[in-house]
Amino acid sequence: MKRSEINHLIEAATKCFEAHGWALPPKPKWDVTDFGLGDWRTSGLVLVNLAEEPEYCEKLMYAQKGMATPSHCHRQKKEDIISRWGTLRIHLWPTDPRFAEAGKPFTVQVNGEPRQVITGSHIDLTPGERITLTQGIYHEFAPVTDECIIGEVSTANDDQTDNYFSNPQVGRYPGIQEDALPIVLLISDK
Repeated sequence: MKRSEINHLIEAATKCFEAHGWALPPKPKWDVTDFGLGDWRTSGLVLVNLAEEPEYCEKLMYAQKGMATPSHCHRQKKEDIISRWGTLRIHLWPTDPRFAEAGKPFTVQVNGEPRQVITGSHIDLTPGERITLTQGIYHEFAPVTDECIIGEVSTANDDQTDNYFSNPQVGRYPGIQEDALPIVLLISDK
């Protein structure tokens, strides 16, 4: 991923956050990824860590239409994914999509209420709506609207060891081609 593209995405996210009243903390910790797949327009996400504590964390994320976060699950982390602005589509599987039984129903919590979904189906979250994802539930998400602000509140987070992607080609952090000076350092730059 080119540093100029990372800078562009940070600027776009900052403008979107400001336009919709989301103030960032002093010295926010930025993370921008193409998931190692080389095309952030189809597999990409901008993240800002708002709180990192031993028991919990909070993130604010940004994506443009077409940018998907590839299917993955967590073995330790339990999380709520929240649409903060825009509409977010989340595809769900009770196990790795490569091996999931098509048409099988399972239950997730949406807005604090149990909801039965079908393996591989999706749920659209409008602003303020949230889904609770427990360990082992595979999920993939992308905006339906042109832009989306996404919140995450979760138990302690370890992006190095607790992300299990169904595509073995996915890497959590991008390789960076330094074609411009960084406007901020990313978590992966340190």
